[in-house]
Parts: sequence; C-alpha cells; structure tokens
Amino acid sequence: MRWTKSRQPRKQRRAFFNAPLHKRQKLMSATLHPALRERYNRRSLPVRKGDIVRIMRGDFKGHEGEVVEVDLKRMRIYVEGATIERADGEEVYYPIHPSNVMIVKPNLDDPMRRKIIERSGGTPEELDAREMEGEEKKEEG
Repeated sequence: MRWTKSRQPRKQRRAFFNAPLHKRQKLMSATLHPALRERYNRRSLPVRKGDIVRIMRGDFKGHEGEVVEVDLKRMRIYVEGATIERADGEEVYYPIHPSNVMIVKPNLDDPMRRKIIERSGGTPEELDAREMEGEEKKEEG
C-alpha cells in the first residue's frame, strides 16, 4: 500500500495500521527531555533499544528505565522495571506506547543516529566532550 496524504480519518487510520516497517520506525518517536531539546535542536527522536526513558502516563508514571525491546509490529516499547505478573506467576514486560514516554538519555552508539542529530543542528554528548577537550588543549598550548 502506498503512503497516502489524506485528511479523511478513515484513510489516516488505514495508513497508520497498515504502515510498512520502515515507516513505523518514524511513528515510534518520543519527546526529548527539555535539556536535550536545546542541545539536539529537535523536539523528538525515534525510540531505540538502549535509550533511557521516563514513563509519563499510566500505571508506571514516573518510572525511569532502559528500553529493552522495540516492537514495531505492535507499536509498543518495553521498559526495564515496568513489569506485570501474569496469572501463572511469570513476570513480563508491560507494553507501552512511545508517545507516553520521554527520552532522558538517548543511546548514541549508532553513527546514523548521531548524523540525524547533527543534521538538525544539534550536538551529541560525545561531540560536546571532544570539543571541551580540544578547547582545554588549546588553552594549555
């Protein structure tokens, strides 16, 4: 199915629920912490495994943890510590929609993700640290 530009709610819903996986990745975005918004010069980022997030809504509101899994098929993420007990006593992760979380510390291991941040005019923490080291060396020399 082609991605349609339509104002009709039924077509918007159909496009959303039948979206291909590469489009779903973009739909799995969460807001950034206000301090990160200024540093990265953007409002949100797609959630990735390894990000530290704060849950903003629901039963686990206020809980911070690492994203353990991103389920593109169900459009949900699983956060470390946000678990429920099943009837048989097994602990399972509770599925959370990414719109209900805030990214507190993004995982910047992927160079492509760093490029996304740099493209929007922001600077990742690693680049900030390197620049600070460079300035210190200039002052010494």
